[in-house]
Amino acid sequence: MAIDISDAPPPTDTRTPVLQVRDLGVDFYVDGTWYPAAAGISYDVRPGEVLAIVGESGSGKTQSSMALMGLLPPNGRARGSAKIGDRELIGMPAYKLRRIRGKEIAMIFQEPMTALNPVFTIGFQIVETLRTHFEMGPADARARALELLRLVEIPNPETRIDAYPHQLSGGQRQRAMIAQALACDPKLLIADEPTTALDVTVQAEILKLMRDLRSRIDSGIVLITHDMGVVADMADSMIVMKDGKVVEQGVARELFAAPQHPYTIKLLDAVPHLGRSAEALDAETSGTTATPVADRAPVEDDTRTVVLQAEQMVIEYPGRRRTPAFRAVDGVDLTIRAGEVVGLVGESGSGKTTIGRAVVGLLPVTGGALRIVGQDMVGASVKDLKPLRTQVGIVFQDPGSSLNPRLPIGESIAEPLLLHRSLRGAEMSRAVERLLDQVELPRAMRNRYPHELSGGQRQRVGIARSLALEPKLLVADEPTSALDVSVQATVLALFQDLQREHGFACLFISHDLAVVEMLSDRIAVMHNGKLVEVGETAQVVNHPRDPYTQRLLAAVPVPDPAAQQARREARDALLEAQRDELEREELVKAHDAGNIDAHDITDVDNERITGRGF
Repeated sequence: MAIDISDAPPPTDTRTPVLQVRDLGVDFYVDGTWYPAAAGISYDVRPGEVLAIVGESGSGKTQSSMALMGLLPPNGRARGSAKIGDRELIGMPAYKLRRIRGKEIAMIFQEPMTALNPVFTIGFQIVETLRTHFEMGPADARARALELLRLVEIPNPETRIDAYPHQLSGGQRQRAMIAQALACDPKLLIADEPTTALDVTVQAEILKLMRDLRSRIDSGIVLITHDMGVVADMADSMIVMKDGKVVEQGVARELFAAPQHPYTIKLLDAVPHLGRSAEALDAETSGTTATPVADRAPVEDDTRTVVLQAEQMVIEYPGRRRTPAFRAVDGVDLTIRAGEVVGLVGESGSGKTTIGRAVVGLLPVTGGALRIVGQDMVGASVKDLKPLRTQVGIVFQDPGSSLNPRLPIGESIAEPLLLHRSLRGAEMSRAVERLLDQVELPRAMRNRYPHELSGGQRQRVGIARSLALEPKLLVADEPTSALDVSVQATVLALFQDLQREHGFACLFISHDLAVVEMLSDRIAVMHNGKLVEVGETAQVVNHPRDPYTQRLLAAVPVPDPAAQQARREARDALLEAQRDELEREELVKAHDAGNIDAHDITDVDNERITGRGF
């Protein structure tokens, strides 16, 4: 039963709200009928406050915020009231809304690559925003754009201002969009999943930037997300939405500590929590029961069959014309045995997906050695790799694009069985039904097309297809990154059950360390094409040795505001210590090269220490 929020006590904050929303609703006109997407939403946002709106896909959180800016599609309508100051936004004419958008209300969209214009430089787009709302000359607007790029800490802003969106990394594009959103010092900032597509280290930097900006310009922020770790890190207050309605709202810390609505409890329970291996270890030593990280304990002198053996493996993308070859994977040593799950983690561009594709034969190995189930992959021909297809499976990140949209899902699952086992007729039908049962999909769904299934259902189809030939090795490439937390929890539980049942070895590629900790026996950490650390899950998560692994783990947010604040402070201290160590190494190198004297190192260190007040 939904909680009645109409009788909630008034907020103690007496400052005038930046935004007042009362009984907001959004409807869409489809086939002659108005369908509600959101209804009865009421909240206030005050200067310097972060309000998080959370919920799963389809809960109405994005559309209700789009309605504030008049950005609903032509078949959408908004009702109720939303005021910025004393001006009503709902029903405001388009020409008046254009004066407010960008200047008083700004939005950071989920995917900067589609929100930024690909044919204009980022500097031009920021300048355009400034000159639309203020009387500024080109030189003054460019100087302000440079100032904004420095504010969001884009490296080399003098050069990057003339770069096109495709020439920037994902984190840099997100920073450029934030700079554009902040160009006019808006009173209200709407951030729609601002960190969903980012690595955890970049995400931590973007969240730190947003916290700093909140205090600098005192804007109200509406944060739309399904990442409860981000909510714990940022939010002052929180709204939980389900099926277009608000089921619970209040102070973020109170909702995390004592959620009341069953849906909120379910949402928080479904979130993977980094550090569970340490909790399990503590519970074990104190004599209480706890679920271990994995059911299989590490084996000394493991005699299980090796299904993947990489030795000094090198993978290069060939150069073109004046562009030299790019070494994506450099000197990697990795072993996976039968029945073992190894998590491969790292940031975008670290080379982890490249390794996954090489393992299934989609990319050639340039140097070193790679053997998969006894097959040498270096120099292997298409004919050599054909028998391997029956022993290695892959689950792709986006099941929507990896399934043939013209085939019913039953045929997609049956295709490997037809090509490699020559199954037909009743035997084929029984095999497809068995696979659907294993991934917990109704048999009646075999005649549906991919677009008729939800994201979680499509991912189950991808898993069923990859397991059709009962492979000895499965490569899972970010299989849950695009799913809501509750759907992700279901898919991960299913994956664990199937792995126990079939006993396949698995290379689980992900940037979500909490998920990797939950599934893996061992973790391998990639950075700039190299394997910087490999070890048992509990060791890597709780006692990382490599500085990069330490930074990676410190950047992962946890769904607990108090714990996350402590983690954030510890991360800042860690980064500062590592930065000091790096500066010290540079000074020593300069001294060894004869550029500075030994006493200069001491002087610089003393100045640094004195400046910090130690």
